[in-house]
Amino acid sequence: MLQILLYALLAWFLYNLIFRLIIPLYRTTRHVKQKFREMHQQMEDQNRQQPGFQKTNPASKPAPSKSSGDYIDFEEIK
Repeated sequence: MLQILLYALLAWFLYNLIFRLIIPLYRTTRHVKQKFREMHQQMEDQNRQQPGFQKTNPASKPAPSKSSGDYIDFEEIK
């Protein structure tokens, strides 16, 4: 009798684990991946429609020039 009760409890636990955790998690991740793909595709389409759009390399930007202000470099003398 106790063995049947334990098997029933185990079956109930596995049923809940599969149908309340694993399947919804799988569906959610699949849905999120699909939305990211759609968003990426929309961004690519927008970039193709803009004729003057060019990707820029952040390293190619000119460095800001140093301005002479109130700050004076100094070395600590011991």
